[in-house]
Amino acid sequence: MNVLALITFAVIEISFIAFAVLIARSGLRSPMNRSFLYFLIAFALWAASNYVSNFAFLDIEVVLLLNRILFVVSVLGLAVLLLFITKISHYKPSRLSRIALIAIAGLGIIAALLPWTVAGVYVDNMVVGIDFGVTASIYFAAILYMTGTILHRLRMGTRKRSAIERSRSQVLFASIGVAVAMILITNVVLPFVFSNFGLTLIGIFAGMFIIGGVSYGIVRHGMFDIKRAAIRSVTYSLVLITLTLLYFLLAFLISGVFDTVFTSSGEAISGVAISLTLALVFQPVRRFFDRVTSKIFYKDTYSTSAFYAELNRTLVSTTRLKTLLERTSSQIAKTLKSEQALFFINTEEGRHIQAGTDGHIQLPAADARELREYLQKFPGIIQASLLERAPHIRRLMVSHRIELVMPLVRNGSTIDLLCLGEHLASSYTRRDVQVLQTVGDELVIAIQNALSVQAVTDLNENLQQRIDSATRELRASNAQLQKLDEAKDEFISMASHQLRTPLTSIKGYVSMLMDGDAGKVTADQKHLLQEAFISSERMVRLIGDFLNVSRLQTGKFMIDKRPLDLAKIVQQEIEGLGSNASARNLSFTYKKPKNIPLLPLDENKIQQVIMNFADNAIYYSKENSTIKVNLELVNNHVEFTVKDTGIGVPLAEQEQLFNKFFRATNARRQRPDGTGVGLFLAKKVIDAHDGQIIFQSKEGKGSTFGFRLPIPKNT
Repeated sequence: MNVLALITFAVIEISFIAFAVLIARSGLRSPMNRSFLYFLIAFALWAASNYVSNFAFLDIEVVLLLNRILFVVSVLGLAVLLLFITKISHYKPSRLSRIALIAIAGLGIIAALLPWTVAGVYVDNMVVGIDFGVTASIYFAAILYMTGTILHRLRMGTRKRSAIERSRSQVLFASIGVAVAMILITNVVLPFVFSNFGLTLIGIFAGMFIIGGVSYGIVRHGMFDIKRAAIRSVTYSLVLITLTLLYFLLAFLISGVFDTVFTSSGEAISGVAISLTLALVFQPVRRFFDRVTSKIFYKDTYSTSAFYAELNRTLVSTTRLKTLLERTSSQIAKTLKSEQALFFINTEEGRHIQAGTDGHIQLPAADARELREYLQKFPGIIQASLLERAPHIRRLMVSHRIELVMPLVRNGSTIDLLCLGEHLASSYTRRDVQVLQTVGDELVIAIQNALSVQAVTDLNENLQQRIDSATRELRASNAQLQKLDEAKDEFISMASHQLRTPLTSIKGYVSMLMDGDAGKVTADQKHLLQEAFISSERMVRLIGDFLNVSRLQTGKFMIDKRPLDLAKIVQQEIEGLGSNASARNLSFTYKKPKNIPLLPLDENKIQQVIMNFADNAIYYSKENSTIKVNLELVNNHVEFTVKDTGIGVPLAEQEQLFNKFFRATNARRQRPDGTGVGLFLAKKVIDAHDGQIIFQSKEGKGSTFGFRLPIPKNT
């Protein structure tokens, strides 16, 4: 029994320390993780106190002190366990209940410290017994009250509406409930009621139930968000065990050979051989167990590139808003393993539209308004299980079984919502959140386009009903149809006429101020005006890019070619961007060639391509560097390149660089306000000119962007 108790004690202590390390490594941001860590420490101390206090061979005074320490640690352990259970069950005790528990726990600690609870100890047949004093009843009453409260709150946790939380609570209820019952019987009922102290050591076996239940919860339900750390720990443990077994096997085999041939020299040779063998097999063994554990525990993972590609196809598959939202939410829920997904979209008429997966909840407009108000103050994705600053928002999300809310901002002020329910397998990871953030802008554009189309569709349906109901309204209906056609044209040209015009005026006035037309301008004022002018220019280009994307989608992207001097166009664009470059301590080098023939080009669109390449070079280059611009004849082609020494493009992301709305990770960090449409449009323009894009890049060393255009045979 003593050997079994020692082995059990060692396994429990090592397991609890391992769990504590894993939880600490995974982060203590979650209140549930923190409280469970405290419980692990408390139970490990209790198990150690229980084990040591049964050492019958120690001095009787030492045994008495150890048992009094055990009684104090027992109350503290129950208090920490009660805190943990309260966190996982989201139970909100009343103020009176909290005060009563604190008072009872304090009373139990005081009683444990008094000499009239553990009045004395004795040893009978190597079993430590306790003589209880007059205050022992108070102590055990406190223990029983706290134990009953723990079991009650565990039971309350199994009634949660969320399937994943209910499953987690059931696992903990079973494992901790059995453990508490075993400890209660062996360490409270039998010793205090029947004066039987022979089974107190069995109490430490209760830790095996907790270890088993928590291990199952981590693997099956992603409990405590330490699955990844746990899996990696299992992997390296398997590697160490395999290498250890291999070491002993090699040592046995080699020693058997050399014992018959050599003596001391054989030992040296065998040591070298074993070391070389282990060094050679370490990496293959580690890779093998990495593949095995990943296949077992991460079989439900998903490819982000495949998800992005499929989502792009979904977003362009229909212009009907409700169908678009239902397809998109189903795809997101399926990929991220969400219990439900829904969109809450606000219309210009002050109404709202809800659409999502089958059986999704209906979010009340008042609750959606509260979420929007909170997101206006604290932008970004909010997660209910990690939300501490706004408990009322957390309660609102939990009441609707919503775990994640992502804001979708349209027109700078209108906030739509994408809501995801509980994770069906475990919990959402940082990777899931990053994936949602990546597709956020694309969702906003698709929703805006669908809303515009729906507005047109609604008007069409309304007009069709009028035409069908009364022929006398035919003229009015025809007039409305003309307005619809105008509305379509207005929507397409809105970016040009409604946004470009005021921006052009702003640029003009800023330019006049910089030139001193309104009075003398100081150096600092001129610097600020230059920044405003540059920002205005960039806004004009952004508007043009988005307008061209819209034209591409509607088939109105036209190329108007005329014979033009490309060398002159390049020179004009580079000179126009000179002030932008100077403001960032950069410079251009360009020598205008004289042998470039006239080429059939669309002047405005080629200018946009040249400006995009040069503008990117300015923003992503290091200060005090030179950007090399080159235009030359190569065989029967004209080649234009812009070479910088900037941040470059990561090799793994280069294939996607010219996709719509794609931006490299390092580019998003350096320039968060980019759109990812410039290079996409540049490729479309060059393709329309029967040309080819030139691109070379090395991360951290710089990039070369350009194009190659054919020279017509009759030139």
